[in-house]
Amino acid sequence: MEIRIATRKSELALWQARYVAGKLEALPGVTRVTLLPLSTRGDEILDKSLQKIGGKGLFIKELEIAMQAGEADVAVHSMKDVPATMPEGFCIAAVLERANPHDAFLSADGTKFSDLPYGARIGSSSLRRQAQLKALRPDVEVVALRGNVNTRLKKLADGDYDAIILASAGLERLGLHSHITSEFEVDVMLPAAAQGVVGIECLESREDLCRIIAMLEDPTSKITTTAERAVAARLDANCQSPVASFATIDNDTLTIEALVASPNGSRIIRERVSGPLSNAGALGRLVADKLLAEGAGELLALDGQ
Repeated sequence: MEIRIATRKSELALWQARYVAGKLEALPGVTRVTLLPLSTRGDEILDKSLQKIGGKGLFIKELEIAMQAGEADVAVHSMKDVPATMPEGFCIAAVLERANPHDAFLSADGTKFSDLPYGARIGSSSLRRQAQLKALRPDVEVVALRGNVNTRLKKLADGDYDAIILASAGLERLGLHSHITSEFEVDVMLPAAAQGVVGIECLESREDLCRIIAMLEDPTSKITTTAERAVAARLDANCQSPVASFATIDNDTLTIEALVASPNGSRIIRERVSGPLSNAGALGRLVADKLLAEGAGELLALDGQ
């Protein structure tokens, strides 16, 4: 079987697609894997915030159209960019082993986050990061930051920002780990759902293909991803909402922690639940229900204002 991978054109997206291609090529029955690099609206519109142009789902729509048109067989995504509710007819056939889930703090001169000057400008287009940054340092100014990884690093080097926040996994995949000044521990900056996880999407009707791709599934990543994405689905949150969730496994116990925040960080609701691994989705929904009982719905309503 020949498998064609639809992917965004950014350096990180291509790295992920090539990484998956290498794994697919090693599977029995796969004869050839090719890449179909595509430009998405999310990549093209850089002068507006993601909230204003439709959220991170814009990074995957064109890839799904290519699969529907028969031009591609699968698409490779950073799972943190994939909406919690999949479009009808599509599925995530496999998620790979999770890379570093942490958020990275980068400053041009190595200044630590706690040592930034009053009113420092921090680049980030994520409301999740913005809310948690403002909760830690109400004085900082969080400024929109768009573009691929190298574009963002250049903006930092050019002095457009005092610091920026990026996902550690992306920097490590591109060999740019040396740019990281420090990493936020998850009790300080809770990650986005499935941050650090690469997923493979395909049409549900392609059962033969789904069976092949499923051979790449990482069982641990599957459980934590299911739990974390269930939180966002229950909250009806999108990829840009000030929502975070992170699941860990200790022997046979799954623990998931999640939060919802006001965009300015003035209020953060945080909850945690634990239970058996087999209840990953239910545990994610349970922690979301606990957040809603504490007033998460009102905070998410502020996100849309």
